Amino acid sequence: MGEDGSPLGVMPTRNALQIAIERDVDLVKIAPTAQPPVCRLMDYGKFRYEQAQKEKEQRRNQHVVEVKEIRLSSTIDAHDFNFKLRNAIRFLSDGDKVKVSVRFHGRQMAHTDLGEKQLISFAEGCAEVANVEKQPKLDGRRMFMFLTPKAAKPNKKANKEDVKEKE
Repeated sequence: MGEDGSPLGVMPTRNALQIAIERDVDLVKIAPTAQPPVCRLMDYGKFRYEQAQKEKEQRRNQHVVEVKEIRLSSTIDAHDFNFKLRNAIRFLSDGDKVKVSVRFHGRQMAHTDLGEKQLISFAEGCAEVANVEKQPKLDGRRMFMFLTPKAAKPNKKANKEDVKEKE
């Protein structure tokens, strides 16, 4: 294949190398396992540079999702609950997952239903910005659930344009 991607046809390696030398480019095997192997004429240094730039751009645009943990107790006060709820909403709006857990001490293990109610009301408080990934589950002395952020809301301008197109 030529520099612009046009096929040059099947030819011996010597002829392909001669063409590469004449055009002052490199002969690069693209598909060595094919019969016959597919080669392309290109500036290999420029190709590697462009690939590195693409990878760098992808790493820059990549967002690593972290899991933030919020710990509650089954006897938490309303103000503390609301404070932790606001923090969870902030984490979710930043795009992070949230693990909400309740730890039971001593005789509280007999009333795990109170902890489950706390987790469910916490999920209801975050319902605008989060989906429940895993429902409340008891594991030893802890009950936990996972919340994931909802997908970003579409742009208002885009919605208005869609309405105009439908009319």
